[in-house]
Amino acid sequence: MNYKSKHARESAVVPYLLLLWFPLSLLWQELVVKIYCFGRLLDRGLVYTPLFTFALGSLFSLICALFPARRRWIAAMVLTGLSTLWYMVQTVYYTIFKTFLVLYSVSGAGQAMQFWRDILSGIRSAALPLLALLAPIVVLSVFGRRAARLLPPRKKAAAITGALSAAFQAVAMTAVGLSTSGVITPKYLYFDSFVPNLSVSNFGVMTTLGLDARQLLFPPVQATVQPGETTPPTSSGTTAPESTAPPRTEETDPTEPETPVAVGDNVMDIDFAALAAGTDDKTIAAMHRYFGSRAPTRKNAYTGMFEGKNLILITAEGFSRWAVDKELTPTLYKLANSGFVFENFYNPLWWVSTLDGEYVACTSLIPTPGVWSLYRSGSNNMYFCLGNQFRRQNYSTRAYHNHTWNYYSRDISHPNMGYDYKGLGHGLEVKRTWPESDLEMMEVTVPEYVGDAPFHTYYMTVSGHMNYTFMGNSMAFKHKDEVAHLDMGENARAYLACQMELDRALESLLRQLDEAGQLENTVIALSADHYPYGLEQSALTELNGGQEVDMRFDVYHSTFILWSGDMKEPVVVDKPCSSLDILPTLSNLFGLEYDSRLLMGRDILSDAPALVVLSDHSFITDLGRYDAAADVFTPNPGASVPEGYAAEQARQVNEMFEYSKRVLEQDYYGVLFGKQ
Repeated sequence: MNYKSKHARESAVVPYLLLLWFPLSLLWQELVVKIYCFGRLLDRGLVYTPLFTFALGSLFSLICALFPARRRWIAAMVLTGLSTLWYMVQTVYYTIFKTFLVLYSVSGAGQAMQFWRDILSGIRSAALPLLALLAPIVVLSVFGRRAARLLPPRKKAAAITGALSAAFQAVAMTAVGLSTSGVITPKYLYFDSFVPNLSVSNFGVMTTLGLDARQLLFPPVQATVQPGETTPPTSSGTTAPESTAPPRTEETDPTEPETPVAVGDNVMDIDFAALAAGTDDKTIAAMHRYFGSRAPTRKNAYTGMFEGKNLILITAEGFSRWAVDKELTPTLYKLANSGFVFENFYNPLWWVSTLDGEYVACTSLIPTPGVWSLYRSGSNNMYFCLGNQFRRQNYSTRAYHNHTWNYYSRDISHPNMGYDYKGLGHGLEVKRTWPESDLEMMEVTVPEYVGDAPFHTYYMTVSGHMNYTFMGNSMAFKHKDEVAHLDMGENARAYLACQMELDRALESLLRQLDEAGQLENTVIALSADHYPYGLEQSALTELNGGQEVDMRFDVYHSTFILWSGDMKEPVVVDKPCSSLDILPTLSNLFGLEYDSRLLMGRDILSDAPALVVLSDHSFITDLGRYDAAADVFTPNPGASVPEGYAAEQARQVNEMFEYSKRVLEQDYYGVLFGKQ
């Protein structure tokens, strides 16, 4: 009798335990992604992720409970299948790009299929976590049909799961709302911002999907920019220390230039206070107040150094400091070491990899997560893009890309930046390979503009694109024999081999400029779109001379080439800087009229404090590094850090993200200078 009673009680409990299937299976998948992508489990995300996951899992259980008993298993299979697919897509995407797929980019899936080899490589690399993610659908397919019949009656199951979902969601949001500790708080991440990597780390993949949908469908009109505050701050940078020292040079002391030093700030005649008072639009008024409060960068010994010269600006696919080698890439080595030498230059990886890398270098604005920012800017007034700036100076302005001309909608964004644009399939005739040849592009295009001085030309190259193998990369295969002697694996050697095509392209460029008599009158600026994320850490370590690469910060440490044909000695700059600083630095060097308050980067050669910003709101300054994932600021050895310094810098960084987004969404330069 006791045995029967016990069995009866167990039989009565089992149906209710089955209601936990979705909460537990989703939590399993969340933990698989978290451990695989971030390499850790025990952090504050372990509090919030289960709460949000149990809320969603209970909601899934509620949906299934609403179906008749014979159809519950089918509903469960559909929901589990869809969620599993999304977890797997995000895992593969992170494996390739080291960030997470946002809903806006799903619309470009057709174009992305051009890179099917990269996708297959990502699937192979993530095979183990992908198998772990499949476990719930396998279990459900085997045992689910029988288990579905054991669930409680429809009304009772719906009431229980509905109550659980609401309760878990309420507890999760309350916990997040009360979390005000740390430099960047969970409250800020959930309610006021959208940072995909930090969101997944703190709240999970599925909650991030909801936040992504929220910001895409219902963007906040007046978002906060500072954790713990309800209104945007009205000042910025007031407590940041000055940069340690002016750039040092082997040629002359920059404090005693041969020509008079320009004085004053790099600003335009804009009365932001009057503009703020004269508009009824609260968002625009807040923007006027914010930009009016920013500290401008000062003119300096290098202001106008390149005035009147030609400029060739290059965003080089997958370029990095490891591509600069005296023997393998002698032209890159020459350019990187005989012009301005930026010893602490960083190339952050943004959400839409190449496109966002271009956007940062060309606009000095931070991309908006969840959209294609450069494409979205195609209908805005991009007043400070160099194509538009130089066109106002009566330069000829052209842009070229040696892959599909309208990929990422460059046919819209690049003409809007002020360029006569050609790409493969639209005015640029190069051989169709994968990837295409940078050398061939230079041979075809330079004759089009070299006689039109003064000229400004922009290139987006493609020869350095992943996948880094000799069979799947025509440029790597082309130079295979030249790297055969290297004691490295195939991936590292293939990377160097395809970067050799960029080197040969630059060699051709210099030769053609010299033959046209324009070499000494031309400036070449080159930076990457992103680091070579198609390489595993082991291959990066090989390229790094056997020293393990830190994947949090040092993986972004790169090379920015800034070289002029008439420079006699290199100018060495040890100040931390990034691709966000390229536009203001070039604008100052060419003596262009621009307002430094309206750009998020800073003239590297000015005395403005150093600030390097990464996509997850981590940052590097003269005094140390802030790791947003760990919420830890680490001072540099011997640095004296003022109290509250990290929080103040984080506030500035949050402002930069928020107001970059508003510039894009509100066409703010169009408000100031007229619609384009």
